[in-house]
Amino acid sequence: MKGFAKWLVRHRVLVIILCLLLLVPAVIGMSATKTKYDLLYYLPQDLETVKGQEILLQDFGKGAFSLLVTEGLNPVQQAELEDTIKVVPHVDTVLGYASLTKGSFPTEILPEKVRSIFQNGDCMLTAVFFDTSSSAEETMEAISEIRSLAGEKCFVSGLSAVVTDTKQLVEDQEATYVAIAVALCTVVLMITMDSFLLPIIFLLCIAVAVLWNFGSNYFLGEISYITKAVAAVLQLGVTLDYSIFLWHSYREQKTLTEDRDEAMANAVSLTFSSIIGSSLTTMAGFISICFMSFTLGRDLGIVMSKGVVMGLLGTLVLLPCVIRLLDNPIEKTSHKPLLPDVGGIGRFVAKHYRLMCLIAVLLCVPAFYGYNHVDVYYDMSKVMPQELPSVIANKKLEATFDTATTHLLLVDANVPQKDVRAMVEAMEKVDGVKNVIGIDNLLGAGIPENILPEEILSAVKGERYQLMLINSIYVISTDEVNAQIDELNRILKKYDEGGMLIGEAPCTKDLITCTDHDFKVVTAISMAAIFVIIMIVEKSVSLPILLVAAIELAIAANLCIPYYTHQELAFVGPILISTIQLGATVDYAILMTTRYKQNRLSGKDRTQAIQNAVASAAQSVLVSGMGFFAATYGVGLYSDIDIISSMCRLIARGALWSVAVVLFLLPALLLLLDKIIVHTTFDMKAAR
Repeated sequence: MKGFAKWLVRHRVLVIILCLLLLVPAVIGMSATKTKYDLLYYLPQDLETVKGQEILLQDFGKGAFSLLVTEGLNPVQQAELEDTIKVVPHVDTVLGYASLTKGSFPTEILPEKVRSIFQNGDCMLTAVFFDTSSSAEETMEAISEIRSLAGEKCFVSGLSAVVTDTKQLVEDQEATYVAIAVALCTVVLMITMDSFLLPIIFLLCIAVAVLWNFGSNYFLGEISYITKAVAAVLQLGVTLDYSIFLWHSYREQKTLTEDRDEAMANAVSLTFSSIIGSSLTTMAGFISICFMSFTLGRDLGIVMSKGVVMGLLGTLVLLPCVIRLLDNPIEKTSHKPLLPDVGGIGRFVAKHYRLMCLIAVLLCVPAFYGYNHVDVYYDMSKVMPQELPSVIANKKLEATFDTATTHLLLVDANVPQKDVRAMVEAMEKVDGVKNVIGIDNLLGAGIPENILPEEILSAVKGERYQLMLINSIYVISTDEVNAQIDELNRILKKYDEGGMLIGEAPCTKDLITCTDHDFKVVTAISMAAIFVIIMIVEKSVSLPILLVAAIELAIAANLCIPYYTHQELAFVGPILISTIQLGATVDYAILMTTRYKQNRLSGKDRTQAIQNAVASAAQSVLVSGMGFFAATYGVGLYSDIDIISSMCRLIARGALWSVAVVLFLLPALLLLLDKIIVHTTFDMKAAR
């Protein structure tokens, strides 16, 4: 490694040029990577609800679907609007009164029960099916065109409309996320580092590594909007440590040799050795979320694992060359760090370590209780800005037609119609079901099926299945709608064993089941992987238990706060935060423990070892933690998308909790358990 480092610093201009040239394919790859905005897309493919969506697309040519509420249009205007919507690219079918009757008879002929499905006062309801999926670019373009054609008197509701608005919101804000993270991080580093120029160098090199990472996403084909929005900020937060470690090592080496190239080569070699364990624990946290059955975890896990690798390359290849090239300007902009003396923390902990241990024990009860009882939500439209068109449309649909969500029903085309009618009657009696829309009950008694246009009849009845709609007054992801789905499925299977109930609410119900399972699996895998890494790095049986337990306490203390403040979290929050905080901040605990071991092995007693360890590690932990906090907290405050906002705020707060636990509680526990640690750590025999 040292030989490679010497070559790097000797050829620093060439290396910088090559690194910058790599930005060209990176930018091209980044622009060619597609973004997914529909979280239900990441459900396991073997679920019945997911298979049903595929059947809907294959047999009926329908993927996404929206309900349109029009206001103040007469039947002629309604018919003209529906005809206009039909010619919008990727609109497959339009189902409404005007489309069904072609204006051949007035609404008064229809039974009241049927008429109320499509009309309430001066408002009319139309179902629009698209031939592409909910999050396809084509669907979102079609939604935008329908809104443009229909004007203010048409409200486009449903998942596809929410996805369309989410895309626009993310695209409008994602550049600002990075700008806020960089600006706040720059301020923190300028205060805590010893040069005003150095933070800019750090962040520019990290920016190059981020672009490398995003460019390599091209090979994944597509990433989720959540990954796209937070990956750059997270990569900045979790890899900033490496730059700080390299600078501190280089500064130390300059005092040992006058040859600055030699000093940097030594620094690169030493930094590689010190951060390899740190990067492995961070990667273990991200890799563990790849084991989620809900594959959003794999999406974020792969991108962030690559981000750690790219961050390492940026630190060990590009940053040393840039620092050496700008050595003189860095010195000219040097200043004394504005951090206060933190040496007193070690003395305080050593004096009051029993009290600190008692606090740790007492904190466990409320922390882990709240952590295990925090409420989560699954309805993404619920916490979007209220002025978004999709949110307004969903409220309009619910207020006008008493419909909060719509299920799709695929029934075998060969099921006798008398059984279908009996099934529909049973389903209409289920709590919360507003109505069931099928061919038979849609036309009503005395109106023959052949009155329907062939294009409409073929749209809802195929060779294998017939398609029906069930309007529900219950909101998705609630206990009421989930119980309703169970009862509807029970009735469906009674009449058609192969029938399928699909749509946003059934998919969300499956999502709840998947993520409940994923939380347990991911937590176990991340803890086990990091335990093994620490055991190998520290050569100890007791230290991995202590370090993982300390960070888990910080995670619980972080995630219990929403429970006590009655705040709901996005469903992916607890899963992702617990693994990200563990993987990213256990490094602080490893650094503290390593310094403690070094002091014990040098002959110091346990009290002096702890005091020295805290004094030497506190500044690095504080700078790193404050940088991680700055990189994420501003984004959390700014973002209008709660799933992004809450994640960033939790990560930021988690960084502070981890810093507090590592600086105050962990040293106290090390002091209390010194004898056990010494006798269960392979390389501490000399301290016994």
